[in-house]
Amino acid sequence: MADVDLYLDPVCPFSWVTARWLLDAGEATGTPVTLRQMSLAVLNEGQDTDGKQRRMMERSTRLGRLFAAAVDERGPEAFAALYASIGRRIHVDGDDLTASAVRAALAENGLAQGLAEAQDDAGFDQAVKQAHEASQDALGDEAGSPIIAVDGRAFSGPVLTRTLKTPAGVRLLEAVLTMAAVPEFAALQRPYEGPPTIEA
Repeated sequence: MADVDLYLDPVCPFSWVTARWLLDAGEATGTPVTLRQMSLAVLNEGQDTDGKQRRMMERSTRLGRLFAAAVDERGPEAFAALYASIGRRIHVDGDDLTASAVRAALAENGLAQGLAEAQDDAGFDQAVKQAHEASQDALGDEAGSPIIAVDGRAFSGPVLTRTLKTPAGVRLLEAVLTMAAVPEFAALQRPYEGPPTIEA
């Protein structure tokens, strides 16, 4: 059975859709899936961004620190659990992620309320950078969120415009696993527009 890692930045709506599909399809097929942190803020560091993009990068920085603190306290498995709570608030509920919302998400996962302060603690920036570098090293190139790795063979994406349910989601996972098993396969992409359609 293949081991699948999905590197993502919690602020990315496409990554939320991809993660929901992958976790659902992985559970249906018994495929182990691990969610891992990467950072769009680190990827775009030093680049000029417009107002909306700049706000997204600021949120990426703050949430990156929060997730790094959670992983530091609880271990790698804390990332997926906290992502389910934070991601739902951001991408499904359209929450501005107030301080009270962050504390509620921490409480849902039995994490210390004090971790909320990590959002303003630059001391976690190095951990975020290391997590991001691990995603780029896995791919062997620079890419945004998400990046999928199957048994250590990584690809940029997949990008979905809507969450897939079974059986379509299972068929897509099987296709991704098949492509990843072919050493000569490198890339497959078509144009798309965003943001994705996100359902509750």
